[in-house]
Amino acid sequence: MLATDPWFGDEDPAYFGSWVLSHRIPRSVKDDIRKCQYIWYSHGHPDHLNPVTVERFKGQKILLPDHLNGRILKDLEPSGYDLTVLPDRKWVQLTANVKVQCITTRIQDAILLIDSCGSLFINTNDAGTRDCTRYIRKIASSYERSYLLALSGYGDADMINFYDEQGNFLTPRAARKPSVGGQLTNLAKAAGAKTVIPFSAFHQYQRTDSVWAEAFTTPMDAFEKGLSPDVGFIPAFSTVDCRDGSYTIYSPEEFNVVPKVPEEFGDNWSDVLEVADQKIIEAYFARKDPVQDYFGFVNFRVGERDHTIKMRGPKERGITFAVPRGSLMTCINYRIFDDLLIGNYMKTTLHGGVRSLQDGGFNYYVAKYGDNGLAETDAELQVYLAEYRRRAGFDYIVSALEDKSRDFIMRFAAQDTRIYKLAKSIYLKMR
Repeated sequence: MLATDPWFGDEDPAYFGSWVLSHRIPRSVKDDIRKCQYIWYSHGHPDHLNPVTVERFKGQKILLPDHLNGRILKDLEPSGYDLTVLPDRKWVQLTANVKVQCITTRIQDAILLIDSCGSLFINTNDAGTRDCTRYIRKIASSYERSYLLALSGYGDADMINFYDEQGNFLTPRAARKPSVGGQLTNLAKAAGAKTVIPFSAFHQYQRTDSVWAEAFTTPMDAFEKGLSPDVGFIPAFSTVDCRDGSYTIYSPEEFNVVPKVPEEFGDNWSDVLEVADQKIIEAYFARKDPVQDYFGFVNFRVGERDHTIKMRGPKERGITFAVPRGSLMTCINYRIFDDLLIGNYMKTTLHGGVRSLQDGGFNYYVAKYGDNGLAETDAELQVYLAEYRRRAGFDYIVSALEDKSRDFIMRFAAQDTRIYKLAKSIYLKMR
């Protein structure tokens, strides 16, 4: 009766052909999804709301989070979908045995709490529990059976294609294979869930310019390693009986791909920007006030030619993106810049002391708040963040303090060092 973020990734690639699923979805499961009365989408990334897969659900009721400014609603409305926006943080009864509650987050993602026959499923997908950790934990405390479904893994489901200014590839943290079971333990305890189910983590790469990242994907046996003994574990690809907690495991077929050239997806690395393209890119960044104030430049290297956009920040502080014209202009025109970051074929170089795309809030102000939240200028952002602060209440203040604490720790200790792990363990116990 309900499917969440259904992506038929064994048929419909994501991120300009870069991502497909690691396993084939059994035909019976696809048939069940097509029969569902309700389809819920958390956010607009194409491994969740895939623009091809979604067309299969035009006759079904699509449930959406109450995201501020309604980007997804506005995009889907003209195509004739049956759309319903769920009220934020309120239970909605779907049937006698199933009710749901949707929680929006300021990064334009959402969480779905599902009460099915008295069992609670906490579907955080890629959202985490920012600004709502304590709220969810309080709800979960009243359930005997509670399950967490959350993004976890070594960390390739984001931009890891970084280079230094000398052109050397920077080995990502994913190469160190951080404990995935440890991640899931922390997430489960934060949300108050008794059991975890690996989720939102089963992709592989197929473009010839992104298959290198396959070395950093997370194998199936990694999800249970390091899991605390007091957190239950149900393997991926399982069916859970919500009445008594019993489950059965099925083993879908692995999806073996043949690498495909980027030209199949509209990308030719030799194409250069046209004059009209340059003006469109400049206009796209001109409205993003925080990015303009923090960075001195953003440079796009397309067809081996640089096009540098000067900004108001310190002149040495900037980013260079080496990217093919086709997907770049699609992302600029459709305001989906995050798709370039996650596809991992675009090469990124940081300049002038910039340590990551978190610096200056680049990925938030460009992709999360800007593209998805439709809030770009300082004035728009003030209204935007004030609304999410109102929705979250005290949890917003707590999350802000947590962010500051994490930034302080990382300033003095790199991730995975002994000092960092000690500080993190203290922080988690206090959470």
